[in-house]
Amino acid sequence: MAISRKLLNQDEYVVVSARTHVTALILPALLMIVIAAVAGFLTSLPTGASRVFLTWVIWLVALGVIGWLVVRPFLTWLATTYTVTDRRLITRTGILTRRGHDIPLIRISDVSYEHGLLDRLLGRGTLVISDASEQGRVKLHDIPQVEQVHLKISELLFERAQPDQRPPWAERVDDGS
Repeated sequence: MAISRKLLNQDEYVVVSARTHVTALILPALLMIVIAAVAGFLTSLPTGASRVFLTWVIWLVALGVIGWLVVRPFLTWLATTYTVTDRRLITRTGILTRRGHDIPLIRISDVSYEHGLLDRLLGRGTLVISDASEQGRVKLHDIPQVEQVHLKISELLFERAQPDQRPPWAERVDDGS
């Protein structure tokens, strides 16, 4: 799932690599079951000489609908990645036409996350990245373990790539007591 090494700069390393949460595929899977059931039912209705022709038409239409409502979302899910390195946030999406967006970490001004009750139950959420660009905010929806991703990005932003390393401003001052 990680981004190709050839797309990283020298000495750049991946901190987090993710796709949209797998629950994004639940609706397409349910649609496939319903479409197949409806197509199966409809093939039992025609009788007579046109039965074979109508059966072919029904299944061809069903396959087209499955391709559009099931296969396309699956391929989109498969082709969309979010990667955080020690230098930037990289988003890549698209099946035939690839689109990429990179935000250098030094341009990120705020990182937050949103997740409702269902998101908490499913272990996902929306990561909101605010940067110093014209767009202002980038929302990455359905990120798995969004709190952990938020924490790792925050550590990078505050120069805390190592969990046991404290930033200089966090040093305890010995007041002699």
